[in-house]
Amino acid sequence: MTYRLSRRYGAGHLHFITCSCYKRLPFLGSASARDCFIEKLAECRAKFGFSLIGYVVMPEHVHLLISEPPQGSPSDVMRELKRSVALSLSSDVLKNRDSTQIRLSKVAAKDAGEHFWLRRFYDFNVCTRQKRNEKLHYMHLNPVKRGLVRNPRDWPWSSYCFYSAAGPVILPIDIIP
Repeated sequence: MTYRLSRRYGAGHLHFITCSCYKRLPFLGSASARDCFIEKLAECRAKFGFSLIGYVVMPEHVHLLISEPPQGSPSDVMRELKRSVALSLSSDVLKNRDSTQIRLSKVAAKDAGEHFWLRRFYDFNVCTRQKRNEKLHYMHLNPVKRGLVRNPRDWPWSSYCFYSAAGPVILPIDIIP
């Protein structure tokens, strides 16, 4: 039985979004790929006007905490973000598909030429300050739990340093009371 994903927009909630690369392959495994994602996220924020509350870019997925944009929906934002990142990075993924960083099987390598992201994304409505803090904490600790760094301040593709004042942040964060 197939269940339709229900999205709830229009209530002014924040949205905790998780988006994964196709077959959870590490297409964002390089610093340059993560930098490209950050650049495209900044462009989407400028285009749609949503508030960016938090983010983390992992090798095979991303977490975002955003507001609803004034025009359109978080789905529109994600459609544009995923499209622009895929267009920018797909050729790099194909060029490097035999590298040790990605290590795709022949079948997965063929599929990766046609897909960059999983089709859907996970969207959780965040209605309270407590839930917002919980989601920020979760995303900021993700690189530590995965063994990528010992301290979240050492993962520059995250909003952690903004909240901890531990150093510069690649992408500015919007403050929501």
